[in-house]
Order: sequence, then C-alpha cells, then structure tokens
Amino acid sequence: MSAVVDTLLAAQRDRTELQPFSATNGFDEDQAYQYQDELIARKLDDGDLVIGAKLGLTSKAKQKTMNVDTPCFGQLLASTLLPAEEPVVLSELIHPRVEPEIVFHLRSPLAGPGVTAHHVLAATEAIGCGLEVIDSRYAAFKFTLADVVADNTSAARFVLGARRVAPADIPDLSLVGCVIEKDGDIVYTAAGAAVLGHPADAVALLANWLGRRGKRLEPGWVVLSGGMTDAVPLTPGCAITADFGRLGTVRVRAV
Repeated sequence: MSAVVDTLLAAQRDRTELQPFSATNGFDEDQAYQYQDELIARKLDDGDLVIGAKLGLTSKAKQKTMNVDTPCFGQLLASTLLPAEEPVVLSELIHPRVEPEIVFHLRSPLAGPGVTAHHVLAATEAIGCGLEVIDSRYAAFKFTLADVVADNTSAARFVLGARRVAPADIPDLSLVGCVIEKDGDIVYTAAGAAVLGHPADAVALLANWLGRRGKRLEPGWVVLSGGMTDAVPLTPGCAITADFGRLGTVRVRAV
C-alpha cells in the first residue's frame, strides 16, 4: 500500500489531523482517485461493502468555502450508514460537519457516456433526503481538490430520511427546498438548484465520469447528489434537522 493511503487510514483510525499532502509532495487529481480506490479496496478487504456513491463540492457555497471550482466523487460504505435514531459519536471522529442532501435510490445501473438527467430519473426507484456527516482528515478542513479526493471526499457517516418519493411525483427537483436547523435555529436554506443547477444533472455527471473509467452506478445503490449548503459543525449534545418539504425530514444528534 502507498504511504499516502497508510497515512489516511491511520488518521481515520487514530482520529488525528493531517497536514494536506499538497503542502509537501502533492499529487494530481488522477493519482488522487487511484489513492481513493486503494483506500476503499483496503476497507473491502476488512469486510466492508460499497453501497453507493456521493458527489462533493457541488454547490457554489461549498466551492467558495473550500476554494475549489470542480465537483469531486466518493464512495459510500455500509459501515458509514447510520441508523436514523442512532447518534453520531463525536469521539469516533475528528471535526465532523453535516450537509443536507437530495438522495437517489437506484433501481437500474447507470454508466456513461451520454447519461442525462432524464436517464438518471428513469433509473431511479425513489428520491429521498439525507444528511451526510463529513469529517476531513486534514487540519482545519483545508485541502486541495486532490487532497480531498484521496480522502474519499471526507466521507464519514450518512443518515437517510424515511420518506421515499417516486421521481414522477416531484415536478422539478431544482425547486425542492431545504431548511437546515441546529438546535431549533435556522442555519441555512437552499433549493435543489444549488446542486449544479439540478440534482439529477449532478448524478448524470457522476455516471458519465464513472463510464470513462469503465465503472457504473449499480442497482440498489444510494447516491448522495451533493451538499446543498455549507456544512454545519456537529458539537456535543446538538441536534441538526433538515426539512425538505415533500421529501421529508431527517435528523442527526451528537453525543
């Protein structure tokens, strides 16, 4: 295994912050995805399972905060899916933050080239909502695009809302609103259009990117289409709730 992946896995295991690799001996985006694949392969060797995919840095708010201008892609592991009523244990993480997501539950495979939002919706069994708990292994959440890609786009935990809605029952996902609250106080509001103009366009972008690498989005997978707002820090004892209107409500609490 490469030293980069060894270091990232140790940081996850020991809950220690790293300086970004770009500060010393950086690598390009292509190499970063190779590191990500290596990291995931190691997790699978330990008995984990890939159950979906995620997009990161899809909103202008997140891109501005992270000083990048390109989305990135990561993989979702079964070990990171948190049951709805189970709290996020802060001692297991470094500096977790929460992002609201429109979630696609796939019935059919998707792979480029040529995938459009229409194809995405046709391959989707249901649409729901979710909260992703991100936890960059880099100090102060400071990194380049290549750094975060190697770190599997800061993936840590995710929670899915209970409600599932047929795509045909949502006239325009770009207009789906979200209100995210922390301990009852509104922190951010957003609409689906914050995710590359339309969440299904974001998933199409991912499917086409995977197709160029000989991969695909698999039936039964969940796809997190990208954080709609800037991330909200998880702090001891707090509760974060996101209301997506017709897509339902989802909540996490921290202990």
